[in-house]
Amino acid sequence: MRVVIVGGVAGGMSVATRLRRLSEEIEIIVLEKGPYVSFANCGLPYYVSGEISDRSELILQTPEQLKKRFNIDVYPETEAISIDRKNKTIVTNSKGKEEQITYDKLILSPGAEPVIPPIEGLADATNVYTLRNVPDVDKIVTTVKQERPKQAVVIGAGFIGLEMAENLSHLGIEVTLVEAAPQILPPLDEEMAAFVEKELKQKGITVYTGAAATAFKESGEKIELSSGKTITSDFTVLSIGVKPSSDLAVKAGLATGLRGGILVDQTYQTNDLAIYAVGDAIVVKQQITDEDALISLASPANRQGRQVADVIAGVARKNQGSIGTAIVRVFDLAAASTGLSERQLRNSQLEYEAVHTTSKSHAGYFPGNHPIVMKLLFHPVTGKIYGAQAVGQDGVDKRIDIIATAIKAGLTVMDLPELEFTYAPPFGSAKDPVNMIGYAAANIIEGFSENIQYYELKEAIQNGALFLDVRNPGELKTNGSLPYAVNIPLDELRDRLAALPKDQEIIVSCQSGQRSYLAERILKNNGFNVKNLDGAFQIYSTIYPQEVIK
Repeated sequence: MRVVIVGGVAGGMSVATRLRRLSEEIEIIVLEKGPYVSFANCGLPYYVSGEISDRSELILQTPEQLKKRFNIDVYPETEAISIDRKNKTIVTNSKGKEEQITYDKLILSPGAEPVIPPIEGLADATNVYTLRNVPDVDKIVTTVKQERPKQAVVIGAGFIGLEMAENLSHLGIEVTLVEAAPQILPPLDEEMAAFVEKELKQKGITVYTGAAATAFKESGEKIELSSGKTITSDFTVLSIGVKPSSDLAVKAGLATGLRGGILVDQTYQTNDLAIYAVGDAIVVKQQITDEDALISLASPANRQGRQVADVIAGVARKNQGSIGTAIVRVFDLAAASTGLSERQLRNSQLEYEAVHTTSKSHAGYFPGNHPIVMKLLFHPVTGKIYGAQAVGQDGVDKRIDIIATAIKAGLTVMDLPELEFTYAPPFGSAKDPVNMIGYAAANIIEGFSENIQYYELKEAIQNGALFLDVRNPGELKTNGSLPYAVNIPLDELRDRLAALPKDQEIIVSCQSGQRSYLAERILKNNGFNVKNLDGAFQIYSTIYPQEVIK
């Protein structure tokens, strides 16, 4: 049997190597339109700054190595240009020379390609780059070294955009980040992304949100924004997003769906029984909602490649979908998410609750600990976990990986306090942040706490609620307060209950939410009508810094 694979990076190479491990009899051919296969595209931004200093570290395997170790025939700089499904042949073009290759099974793993919007003057701009592969990064590195740009603009504030902004900044370049959406980092919700935006600004990055690039002038040296502002750029990186690279599939008459993604069944089979597809180009099921989704991440692509190799070799495997788990480093912060965001839950019209906590990355009494702000989204009755987000300097990856595993395993928020983790002061806490956010969610489900979100506070105040801040006076001077707040420190609360109304809703807040929960319990146990401001002053002041008075 001859198996031809189109695309030689994550998904495609996983198919090829797994298939060889399962069988020595199958002839395996890999076609890659670029000059390199099996390269680490997630590491490209870090090569720009020199954090990854050796370019060869990005090339994981060469065609020669793959032939010698796996007996796989790899053809770089060979583009698949058409498929004859009836005769099971594929036409390739290598440096202008066309050839025809027959196949018994064909696997498409063409990946995704950068979105290039129809912006006025973009075609004439000579200083605009995208970053998707090794030739792209070579162009960027060469340009930066030769032309030494002083001002760079990154358009698009997703994962790659943020990584490029950081790495260009490390080179001493003045960086401006432009995002058309109201916030940076779309996988996170607004209040969590706000911590990342604050970090960018503190590190000298100029950030424009809600401002799309509408025109490139003077060969790209001037960029007009939808806000009316014009910014200057010596060097621009387009990082608006990616779309499935499905042109070959479309021309062959294969079925496509969401945003042109290739449709496959649970065995990765297309509507042609001899053709399969994996990776960033396919439509998958969001495992939590069972809705169609495009999840362009390396881990699912590698898993899919391995699974389709099993299917072809006769091993039963099913595509169970993905939940979408990702992380990005932004200077001294890490931001990660898994599953659904609050925005996605609203769009899917799912009933949910949200809870925020702030915990230490390891024992608070041990040096070097850092706060981790976490957000958990879950069903208010069943406790089904919909998603989680976290931001912090250390330990973010560990906590989100745990929640992602819990989602995949079908655990609920009630199971999170039961999880047992390694504990010693340098590594964690006796009550891990995952345990703590599980307790917080359980309190909501069981009725011990009722919270209100930052975006609901103003309306509640307008409707007559009393806002009670239980922080100490010193904290108010240092961190600021809200003008309509009544301040009673937590430790004085029991002695001052008579000063509070029982016929009025009270919304209680502290710095991060722990003391306000204690205040909520004191007040409720004394007959007051109380809600806890989720995430407390920390979240609210990060979103609305202009409202804070000092």
